[in-house]
Amino acid sequence: MTSYATTSAKAEMSELRRLRNLLPPELQSWVSVEGTTEVNPPLITTEEIGRDQVEVLIDLVKWDQLAIDQRNLLFWHEVARIQNDTIPKDGWEMAALAIGLGGAVGELWVQDGLLLLLALGLCGVSGYRLYVKNNGQKQLQEAIDADEKAIALATRFNYTLPNAYKSLGSALKTLIEQSPSKRQRAKYESRLQALKRSANKAKSRTKASQEAVYGE
Repeated sequence: MTSYATTSAKAEMSELRRLRNLLPPELQSWVSVEGTTEVNPPLITTEEIGRDQVEVLIDLVKWDQLAIDQRNLLFWHEVARIQNDTIPKDGWEMAALAIGLGGAVGELWVQDGLLLLLALGLCGVSGYRLYVKNNGQKQLQEAIDADEKAIALATRFNYTLPNAYKSLGSALKTLIEQSPSKRQRAKYESRLQALKRSANKAKSRTKASQEAVYGE
């Protein structure tokens, strides 16, 4: 008799293979899709694992609770982030900030003005880079841009435009309901509102195009 663990493992491997097939051909050689082994991980996230190598990590337990169309659009959102080059990179900023602060303290002790200025300059550059990287509004706009591209990716895989919007909207609503974090819910709500505006614009463009055709 096949055990539950074996059946579950087979189902997870099948889902990972299915998702790999949803990668655009141009990404398949350098983007991998794996189940995460972290404790209490995010539903889906993407990170660099080496030079020119990216990994999409999925909490398969939570993932299994979503409908297939919801999964697809959330996956393509991550793919869009890769294509837009907005995934977090292993940064030098924290190390540079620590070096700069350490240098500034040291130069205060030895009273070397030039080296103190250089250390403070390093602190300033790395601090600004960290601020930009962690800016909430910038991150939200990047997520909204990725949602737009996810819709376009869905149409490459034979989704109609209305169904692509509907699937992603449904996925965001589910994430809003399931998220225990008020801050995270607010981000999902902002993305959902932006998606609704985009869907209305797309609907208006389609209607105008149809009227132009039939009006001729």
